[in-house]
Amino acid sequence: MKSNYLLGYDIGSSSIKAALVDVDTGVCVASAYSPDEEMAIQAPRPGWAEQDPEMWWQQLVLATRKLRTQVSFAADAVQSIGISYQMHGLVCVDQSGEVLRPAIIWCDSRAVEIGQKAFRGLGETYCLTHYLNSPGNFTASKLKWVMDHEPHIYEKIRCVLLPGDYIAYRLSGVMGTTVSGLSEGICWDFAERGLATKLFEYLGFREELFAKTVPTFGDQGRLHAAAAAVLGLKVGIPVSYRAGDQPNNAYSLKVLEPGELAATAGTSGVVYGVTDQIQPDPLSRINTFVHVNNSEAVPRNGILLCLNGTGISYSWLKRHMGYQSYDQMNALAGEISPGSEGLTFFPFGNGAERVLENQNPGARLQGLDFNTHGRSHMSRAVQEGIAFSLRYGLEVMESLQLPLKVFRAGRSNMFLSPVFRQIFSTITGAAIEMYETDGAQGAARASGVGAGIYSDYAESFRGLQKVLEVEPDTANQEQYRTIYHQWKAELRQFVAENVPSDA
Repeated sequence: MKSNYLLGYDIGSSSIKAALVDVDTGVCVASAYSPDEEMAIQAPRPGWAEQDPEMWWQQLVLATRKLRTQVSFAADAVQSIGISYQMHGLVCVDQSGEVLRPAIIWCDSRAVEIGQKAFRGLGETYCLTHYLNSPGNFTASKLKWVMDHEPHIYEKIRCVLLPGDYIAYRLSGVMGTTVSGLSEGICWDFAERGLATKLFEYLGFREELFAKTVPTFGDQGRLHAAAAAVLGLKVGIPVSYRAGDQPNNAYSLKVLEPGELAATAGTSGVVYGVTDQIQPDPLSRINTFVHVNNSEAVPRNGILLCLNGTGISYSWLKRHMGYQSYDQMNALAGEISPGSEGLTFFPFGNGAERVLENQNPGARLQGLDFNTHGRSHMSRAVQEGIAFSLRYGLEVMESLQLPLKVFRAGRSNMFLSPVFRQIFSTITGAAIEMYETDGAQGAARASGVGAGIYSDYAESFRGLQKVLEVEPDTANQEQYRTIYHQWKAELRQFVAENVPSDA
């Protein structure tokens, strides 16, 4: 009996991942990524970050071919296609659908001042009420930069696309975007439930530049002949889901209802929680997006906390302090009691931190005693500092009436450490459920919902198994609260000492 599959893509800035999920069992039967080394990010000037969208497409083709080395499947075995993608990017295409310039991607900072000026010009209260955020360094501000600095490019733009929109276009020939995608670029007005026309007018560009909206789950186009030929797939397969990487990561972990949160701790650390409220942070320390399962009848928004200096801190420690492996570091950390015998770490050494109101105090290892502390203490202190920094950000999310019921995480990166996940569960007071999944698998499952193969979200999670659950360590919870509050007091003093008075 022939198997049928769902195909998911995750368009990252480092690699393109592909996953093939069996429709009937929900099991991921093949997973691949391309290239083997990280894709290049071009930086023509300091603070800029660009990639060629054609590179994304070529690596997607190669990743698809790699799937066939793991499992043989017929061209008509794939029933639907879903897309996850790096958020906040800007792809400009002309009347013929050709890319006009390299994509300005998420980590590019050239448009910061443009967004800040719009925040002041439109009024902070207005922006927070309508966009739940400052225009900041997001997609709309990046488009304004192109208009101001590259008018010869701007005048040729037929359509503005997010990275996932571009890949959907290459697959189907249809230029579209989603409401969730518009919200990630600060192009959506939550109060008016439509495009951010007042922001567009202030910045000086036409709303006609933005692609028509298509449903997050549903018919977004069909695989056309040219794409089908190069991918070895059947013409007409529905492209039936797309979402930014963080909302999609939440979906892949079954984070759909208020109080459910998805946590990741790779190079940066992210907590993404779902709420039914529309409430901005007055200091813009977090981002609010339209979540993938949002509807007018049942509103669902995603609140995103991002900390730049999390997993990168641990990798820095491994590279420079002579550890043999992360497993060794985790084992050594387990030998030390909570509090690391007075050694404290602040993991803020990877650029301006939004949760610290865009301040960049750098990192600090504090309280080092040459007669007491060794590598085991350093490993534990860094893990504690990362967990505490995420807890600090969660306090902002809680102030927006976001309940913390359960955290879900993939079994990867910092969550591979028993010490880290136990600390995180204990100081938040919430259980952590861990799953073996990723963004490409999540996009594949979601495409089954969008194509009508699955009747609802719950059915799409068939075959997704919880591999571990961590409960708070109640015996040490009060001790950890004391340690955390001391860390937080020291953080405030540290930031005050290391940030210029005019920052």
